[in-house]
Amino acid sequence: MKNELDSKFLLKVFDKIRQHGKKDGEKYQLNGITAFTDLEGYNVFVEDAKTKLQFGFHNQYHFDYPNQDAFDQFEKKLKQIDKEY
Repeated sequence: MKNELDSKFLLKVFDKIRQHGKKDGEKYQLNGITAFTDLEGYNVFVEDAKTKLQFGFHNQYHFDYPNQDAFDQFEKKLKQIDKEY
């Protein structure tokens, strides 16, 4: 399954999760979404219980999810965070 990613949208939502989310170690959690980076900060990870997104250097990204419904729910959560915060 191929999905297009708007990198500006993702980074904006990632920043909102870091600003408004609850910090747990090096991870931030907001509205069922967890966001964190690797040690160097080059890779961004955004995930929920079923869907994982790795976004890295040169706008390369990889989604991992079991089915389209899981992806759709993940995308809905990201859009809701963007809208609410």
